[in-house]
Amino acid sequence: MRTAGLILAAGRSSRMGRDKALLQYQGKTFLNHLVYLSLPRVDSVVVVVGHHADQIMPTLPPSSRVEAVVNDSYDLGMLSSLQRGLHLAADADWVLWMLVDHPAVRGRTLDRLLGAARNSSAPVVIPTHADERGHPVLLSQTVAAELLRLPPHHSPQDVVRNHYARALFVQTDDQGVLADIDHRSDYARLVGPAGGT
Repeated sequence: MRTAGLILAAGRSSRMGRDKALLQYQGKTFLNHLVYLSLPRVDSVVVVVGHHADQIMPTLPPSSRVEAVVNDSYDLGMLSSLQRGLHLAADADWVLWMLVDHPAVRGRTLDRLLGAARNSSAPVVIPTHADERGHPVLLSQTVAAELLRLPPHHSPQDVVRNHYARALFVQTDDQGVLADIDHRSDYARLVGPAGGT
């Protein structure tokens, strides 16, 4: 089973007021934290950047298994970035779709998701916590191909929702799958008194 991590970090972070990809968490940037978290678990990692790409690209760790791509059309929405990344991960059986503003997911959660995918014919594998669906989401080749065919004004979540009936939902005690860091108050709660160091 060939796997690829796909981290989307192209948005403007307008609600945060600064690039979320460069915010600090546990001694690394949000983006690098997710890169290092996923690298031991997947065959390759694709990072999609857009807004302030010139500032974010130099911060990525040097690794032959990390490939970064700039989405100049990031203002079209998340689907445009997802499609750019999926093109680069086209040979993967499963794509671990990660969002840069969900940095608190645990490594053991990624292990559970990837392990579940190995023994499943489900089109998508989705973590849940307290009966809520979260991220990251594992996309099969079939679903990735659907997403690549989607017109730009559509939402990728529409495709994922269409597969809920056959999806594999993995229950976890990991609150990080739900921790969407959009606002400064979210970030303050995430990092606490340590301030992200």
